[in-house]
Amino acid sequence: MASDPLEQIRKSLSILKMKTIADILDDELARAAQESTPATELLERLFTREADALIQRRIERRIKQSKLPERKLLADFDFAFQKGLDKARIMEIAGLDFVKRKQGLILAGNSGTGKSHIAKAILLIGCMKTYSCRYTTASDMLRELLASLADDTLMKKLKRYLSPDILLIDEIGFDRLEQQDAYNANLFHKVIDGRYCKKTTMLTTNIDFKELGDYLGDPVITTAIVD
Repeated sequence: MASDPLEQIRKSLSILKMKTIADILDDELARAAQESTPATELLERLFTREADALIQRRIERRIKQSKLPERKLLADFDFAFQKGLDKARIMEIAGLDFVKRKQGLILAGNSGTGKSHIAKAILLIGCMKTYSCRYTTASDMLRELLASLADDTLMKKLKRYLSPDILLIDEIGFDRLEQQDAYNANLFHKVIDGRYCKKTTMLTTNIDFKELGDYLGDPVITTAIVD
């Protein structure tokens, strides 16, 4: 007795992990029969739905891996409140051309100006474009790297910050950990230098560029960071 073609298709879809097509197959076949849909159009519809679902899963995975604490949107940012911001320029940056060029981005300003909101929103856009992304605060990153010295896992921990396509280091200057000793600045430099011209690094800080050297205690390192 010949096997049921539909059953064989379902088995094949299961092997190929095409869950979306498997879920909608019966409804789409019924619709195609009712509307006399050409086979090519039906296939296009099925595989487009599968591809869309795959992309969405990939985006969700990127967002989860990014460690973003919250999903900020540029659409929710009050540009009218921050009149000093050039909205057109921010929206241009959000196109992520600077990521394609592997350039860095520094957002500086006083507390409450929305720099973290903008940076998180840009990182979320990176996730949605399926770039590998990572969020951290400066203090959290330095604490992890300093702790790794005790168990000789520095290179492993550094890789977490060197490998993403886009790294956002938030709140530089928010916590005084960066100032505790020169070695902290050296660890910071290991991350920045390891990514320079290879991957995109975004920084947010409430410190003026000219004062970063004094803050971190090493103008040479700071020059490399903001170069």
